[in-house]
Amino acid sequence: MRHYEIVFLVHPDQSEQVAGMVERYTAAVEAGNGSVHRLEDWGRRQLAYPINKIHKAHYILMNIECGQEVLEELNSTFRYNDAVLRSMVIRRADAVTVESPIMKQENAEKADKEARERQKAARAKAQEESENKAAAEKAAAEEAATEEAPAEEAPVETVEEAPAEESPAEEVPVAEGEE
Repeated sequence: MRHYEIVFLVHPDQSEQVAGMVERYTAAVEAGNGSVHRLEDWGRRQLAYPINKIHKAHYILMNIECGQEVLEELNSTFRYNDAVLRSMVIRRADAVTVESPIMKQENAEKADKEARERQKAARAKAQEESENKAAAEKAAAEEAATEEAPAEEAPVETVEEAPAEESPAEEVPVAEGEE
């Protein structure tokens, strides 16, 4: 059996049916005593040029090992399925099982996005905690201020005394010679 790499593009309106199509194709390969070494769903992507006035397509990559009759069956299935816009089959020397560069890039982008979301969530949590801590400190300071202030005492009523009339100063005898 030979190794093949297959890439096919599915009409964007038929994206829901991709899982069923892939399942049928893998079942056909396995029914012919073949095996699927790698299966990647690259999702919807922009086309390099419009095909039948369509600008996006759903991309699927499969690396399989199968006989010639299974490959011919797959090619005829691709050709007569209106949902498949384009297909390409390349013969490979060995089975390819490693992740493709496109999938590596997508996974790296997903990991970066998740890391940014985690950092954003951590920053939001830290800010919330600092706000809560500041509010608690403010409440504690207000409570401490009310405890330190003397309790309000009842006003003491003072009786105002009438101003005393000035009495004439007593004359102090002056000694002789001091004038």
